[in-house]
Amino acid sequence: MLALIVGLYALQKKHVSFSKRVFIALGAGIIFGLVLHSAYGKSDALKTSIDWFNIVGNGYVKLLQMVVMPLVFVSIVSAFTKMKLTQNIGKISTLVIALLVGTTAVSAAVGITSAYTFNLQAGQITQGETEAARADALVKKMEGIQDMTFPQKVVELLPANPFQDFTGERATSTIAVVIFAGFIGLAYLGVKRKNAEQAALFASMVDSLYAIVMRVVTIILRLTPYGILAIMTRVAATSDYNAIWNLGKFVVASYAALIVVFIIHLLLLTVAGLNPVTYVKKSLPVLTFAFTSRTSAGALPLNVKTQKSLGVPEGIANFAGSLGLSIGQNGCAGVYPAMLAIMIAPTAGIDPFTPAFILTVIAVVAISSFGVAGVGGGATFAALLVLSTLNLPVGLAGLLISVEPLIDMGRTALNVSGSMTTGILTSKATKELDTAAFHEHNEQAVEA
Repeated sequence: MLALIVGLYALQKKHVSFSKRVFIALGAGIIFGLVLHSAYGKSDALKTSIDWFNIVGNGYVKLLQMVVMPLVFVSIVSAFTKMKLTQNIGKISTLVIALLVGTTAVSAAVGITSAYTFNLQAGQITQGETEAARADALVKKMEGIQDMTFPQKVVELLPANPFQDFTGERATSTIAVVIFAGFIGLAYLGVKRKNAEQAALFASMVDSLYAIVMRVVTIILRLTPYGILAIMTRVAATSDYNAIWNLGKFVVASYAALIVVFIIHLLLLTVAGLNPVTYVKKSLPVLTFAFTSRTSAGALPLNVKTQKSLGVPEGIANFAGSLGLSIGQNGCAGVYPAMLAIMIAPTAGIDPFTPAFILTVIAVVAISSFGVAGVGGGATFAALLVLSTLNLPVGLAGLLISVEPLIDMGRTALNVSGSMTTGILTSKATKELDTAAFHEHNEQAVEA
């Protein structure tokens, strides 16, 4: 591993592009992880080695998570202080939320279609001791949520103590911080109308704070190739390939749905008159990181940088990236819960392919996408909300624990793509997209 890290550092010194270094790290991590898996299996020696690799991999993810809440907060507030954005704040926020929720509804429909095409059924999945324990844990976790009415679930999204939400302890902490930042921004607009001098001072402070936070982000992003190398080594070395083989049908169905939704993102960009190939080229580094790290929140800094390289104004990029962490995650809150609902419905005596049930699932998935955490486990939380709202047994969600990490990688990448597509389409609709920057080849825009 040390030799690989030294090799990546040498490539950086030779000014090899950021994208190339990311993909070299990805490939090297997979190969090295497979070699370790073949040589050591599940031995204690491998576990000890992985603990050391996690210093780099998990350490990198933790550093990114460290700046997520401050970045979300300062990004939303700074969006309000941008004069051009404040003139269209209502239209922009409406478009962003509508696109996020709308694409999630489409994702749910795609997930349902995939479940039907591959004939997925919960009864086809065998349950071992680990899965049974996971199912019991999910049932206990849902005891409080199942007793909540829908209005109570909505109230749960609101910030009672925003400083506690800055710690990220609650599953809905991110959206709570977004709401708190929104109130601060609205207050700024009110003060601006009455006392322009104080508002200008506040805006200057926010700009300075944003510059400092983004500088911290830039420092951390320089570690991206090394983090991806360590993360992929761990994934390849510790994956349960027997379980993946046994549940291969569900894995294939999941990725088929995820790929279809990604193609829909590209079609939306094409309809908007933008080149989807350019989007793919510029978004590959952030999508690769999201895929390997399984954290939409951790990918936020790269998400915003990539949107700016695609010509999205800073304010809209901040809005779309930050709101996309908790609203309308296409993979975790769209495809996955819909597929589980279709699979599990027959166990409750429900025909999952009646028009009424399908429309209900799509509506519930779209509404439940509010407040999904942008970290590992967010998809499970979304599935629990959807299944409990539909009065379906939530414990069966624990059956898929063996392949959860593998599928979650693709879901997370799709989440990030959804938020970036939303930012681009919103900018295009409001005529604020810099199309010249979109088509410009500018590696530095996404380089740390």
